[in-house]
Amino acid sequence: MEEDILSMFHLHKKWVETTGKEGEMLKLDEADLRSFDLSNILLEQAYLIDCTFDDLKLENIDFHTSLLASSTFKNAYLDKCDFYKSDLRYTDFSNCVIKSSRFSKGDCWEAIFRNAYLVDCNLINVSFYLTDFSWARLENIDISVATFEETLLNGVTLINIKGIEEAHIKSINIGTLEKPVLLKSDEAKKWMLEKCIVSG
Repeated sequence: MEEDILSMFHLHKKWVETTGKEGEMLKLDEADLRSFDLSNILLEQAYLIDCTFDDLKLENIDFHTSLLASSTFKNAYLDKCDFYKSDLRYTDFSNCVIKSSRFSKGDCWEAIFRNAYLVDCNLINVSFYLTDFSWARLENIDISVATFEETLLNGVTLINIKGIEEAHIKSINIGTLEKPVLLKSDEAKKWMLEKCIVSG
């Protein structure tokens, strides 16, 4: 199986580099990628559905425009990774450390960032419908024109968040999934502004 996946990585690299004329697009479903060294693997524009990246240290990995729905990055360390325009529906980033990474124009429908630490990240124009940020720590994050709808923010820590005024905050849940406490539009924006710590 590992050799098959390595061969698929090689074919995908050729597919990206020749804009689809040669090679083959990478399509993996329910693959456990924890035993692979992904540092020099091209993973942009790939289908990586329900794949496991748990506990991995990933640096400078380009996932842009990839389909990563239902994949898991639990307890992973991500630094300078690119999820631009990626499909992250139901993706689980619980207990992750995510640094200097770009999620802009991504879809985080019901994604889980529970107890994650995001610092110096670009979340511009991301869709956060039912996204779970319970007990997460967000620091030096730009959320300009991002959309929040029933986004779970119970226990969240917000430090130096840019773009709250420009974000489309339809509603946030400051309760739990079982016992929701929904704040809507202006009330939700006011809660986020008051919750946000500004530090030098």
